[in-house]
Amino acid sequence: MTVSTLSAAVHITPTVIKTLYTHGKRKTKKLKDRDEQEEATDDIFFDEAFHIVKSFILLGTKNTVESLQAFTNTHVPAPPWTAVTPVRVPLHSCNQAADLLTQWFGPEDLKRVVGGERWWQVRGLDGIDAEWIAEKSHLRPKSAHIDPGRKYSEEEKLVMSMEQLETTMLYIHGGGYYWGSINTHRYQIIKYARKIRGRAFTVNYRKAPQYPWPCPLQDVLAAYLYLIQPPHDAAHKPILPSKIVFAGDSAGGALCLTMLTVLRDLGQPLPAGAVLISPWVDLTHSFPSIHTNTATDIMPSHGFMNKPSDSWPVDPIKEGGHVARAHSDPPLKPCHANTPGADKNVTRDTAQVPPTDAEKHSGSAPVGSKQETLNSSASWVPLKSQEKAALFHGGKCDPADRRHGRGWDQNRSQSNAMPIDDLAVNNGRGPSSDSISDLHDIDFWQPNPPKVLMKNTGDVPLELRSQIQHYATTEQLSHPLVSPILQASLGNLCPLYILAGDGEVLRDEIIYLAHKAANPAEYPVREGVIRDGLRQKENAHKFSTPTKVHLQVYDGMCHVLTVFTFTSSADYAYHSIAEFAKHVTQRSAEHLDQNPSPVLQQTLGPDVPSCAMNDRSGDMLMIRERVDIHGRVRPMEPKEDITALQLRPSEIGIIKEETLFKWLEGQEEWDRRFKYRATKVMKNRKKFEAKAKSMIKNARQRGLLLAGESDDLVERPIVGRSSAAHGAIQEDRRWGPFDLVDEQPPPTAIAARRDTREALALLKKSIYHTAPATHKTIPRVKTVDVVLAAFDPHDAPFRPPRQSVSEQQVRIGMQYIHGMRMWQSIVSYFGRKVAVKAAEDTRRVRDALMETGDKAASTEVGHSRQ
Repeated sequence: MTVSTLSAAVHITPTVIKTLYTHGKRKTKKLKDRDEQEEATDDIFFDEAFHIVKSFILLGTKNTVESLQAFTNTHVPAPPWTAVTPVRVPLHSCNQAADLLTQWFGPEDLKRVVGGERWWQVRGLDGIDAEWIAEKSHLRPKSAHIDPGRKYSEEEKLVMSMEQLETTMLYIHGGGYYWGSINTHRYQIIKYARKIRGRAFTVNYRKAPQYPWPCPLQDVLAAYLYLIQPPHDAAHKPILPSKIVFAGDSAGGALCLTMLTVLRDLGQPLPAGAVLISPWVDLTHSFPSIHTNTATDIMPSHGFMNKPSDSWPVDPIKEGGHVARAHSDPPLKPCHANTPGADKNVTRDTAQVPPTDAEKHSGSAPVGSKQETLNSSASWVPLKSQEKAALFHGGKCDPADRRHGRGWDQNRSQSNAMPIDDLAVNNGRGPSSDSISDLHDIDFWQPNPPKVLMKNTGDVPLELRSQIQHYATTEQLSHPLVSPILQASLGNLCPLYILAGDGEVLRDEIIYLAHKAANPAEYPVREGVIRDGLRQKENAHKFSTPTKVHLQVYDGMCHVLTVFTFTSSADYAYHSIAEFAKHVTQRSAEHLDQNPSPVLQQTLGPDVPSCAMNDRSGDMLMIRERVDIHGRVRPMEPKEDITALQLRPSEIGIIKEETLFKWLEGQEEWDRRFKYRATKVMKNRKKFEAKAKSMIKNARQRGLLLAGESDDLVERPIVGRSSAAHGAIQEDRRWGPFDLVDEQPPPTAIAARRDTREALALLKKSIYHTAPATHKTIPRVKTVDVVLAAFDPHDAPFRPPRQSVSEQQVRIGMQYIHGMRMWQSIVSYFGRKVAVKAAEDTRRVRDALMETGDKAASTEVGHSRQ
């Protein structure tokens, strides 16, 4: 069963009933034990909503990627009291963004890391779906730049009526980089637009795995450029960067941060500020909370997995296992771990690993299984162990140890033992000559993915043979534009307001991120990242000015607390985000330099109050706070008491053994559960490959000609006209699926694939409908193909076929009973109930204070509730 309103209801209903029972049981026990400690789940509405969301995400992992994408990318109408205008960010803006990324990477990294400069610019739609959002009550009917000689559509008039709104929020939605859309987040964005009394702009960026990194990054960059440098036919005027604030949650928050670093590095104008809500900034999962907070978060315990489908996973039937012992010094080349045949040498013979004594008696374990990897021994493999690399340094104490007053104990575990931060860039200093004589050893004690950091220093590193994240290949996970926690510096950025839930699995990396941005010198990146990226080496020296940061960690809250709009915590968060957005876009630069946060403006005086919990170092100022379940702020504990801040740079951005086996356990369960489905997927892919070959052959026979080809290279076009409409060559569409001969895209990218239905739709559109500039001709479709397309629910006889659900919205009837709309109705109902209860509580407290004569306190209570 696919993800649908019906399947979601069937799956979630038992969860609702169970939660209601367990909630009552737990509350009864607390009353009986006289336990007065308050928890977020004491609120039945939050308890139910938490488990509903968690159950839905789990349902998504039991279905295909395409099914989850289609459900969450279904168009849902906006409520009547809002002004929502769909627009399309044009190819012109997409090309501008591509030029910036091409400049950022440079030719060498484009080829070595990204796999080329063309494949990620290939798209199905003629731009990016986007929306302008505002409250109708905030609009003015006239605009100063109306051209009397031009006829405007109603949508254009609506966009122009938003011109008077001063603050613009560019919102980037989350969803693990592979699901979610402007539809799943529209109601949240509407709330932001209302509270900031401004306008919001949001984009439906392309999703992985069909459009992996850096496709989403290109799209969000294009959206920003569309705002500040709109094409001549856009309905809006250029918006000053100082009037724009970025905002995003989860993957969207990370995209906001990554976009900021790209703009900063290239000298492009930055926005006024950025709001990062639970940003996912470390795709290697190297921080402790990824393991300790599983029970208190909505994220699946094993990460995002899915039922096998045409698009994902790359290799549903993994011969030789998902993990194997590393058998050679050099790591695999980028984008190659999952390509066909890349793992054929991962065998017992080629790895030169004889069977262990246990395997001789009980039979050999499969290569790459958990049992096999745990039985590995360094003595049988012609590869240095991590212990040798660690001892190579002679037991020196690293700078991080000295800074935190720690010594080095050779008996400690691998994650704490290696004194490798002698190479970390600190205060602009590079590696010292006496700390290491062989930089190649970094690959062993700072193993980049797909290699794994082992707990036991005597073990040979394991190496992943599967892609573990939808967004990027395993080899790319430690790239600073994939995991921005590995940026050499997060200094010199615009003011950041960063929010995290204390119960979410990403808590530690978010806390570390905030401190790293505010203290660039104190939190350097590990040397392996510096060595592998020339731009990172430059940035470590160039961007040393601390970024103004306001960090808040919310008690009892899970990932993306703003989803639960009816809670007191979320209510406070929405209010604070709106105040931040208005503050940074409506104050002068001089004022913001001294008061980057509205909280600072209100509280800082001659004696800075402890609730600001600021850290001063020169001109640097950071606010560090915790927020309780009622939205009350208190100081955050000292940095010395925060576990995440005690990690060494050398431990960050590395896949660790515990994380590996946690993922592997879940992946092996999915392999067993969907074994038959995986076999079926492989057969389907072969059928699609045959269809693709036939499509290309027919197109060539009917006159398809590419740039640089002679007419003699193709067969004579067949005489006769087709009833299909003729397409057009689009000059702004630079590349198509036929232009990737010399490139090496990630295995999931449909731009170069021929074995999925969505890849065939992209191929057909580029041949017959909207061809790139590299095509010289557009052949006509055969009449028989037109007839067949009329009976194919995934095709159309006279229009381009539907593109991937990771890019194009699904349009259906009966939209008002769609699951996402039902969820918003439930949230609204909970919100009304909670609002009534909160108003009653406020009134009761205020009345009680008035009776005691404490008028000042009663007034303060009233203001805090507002």
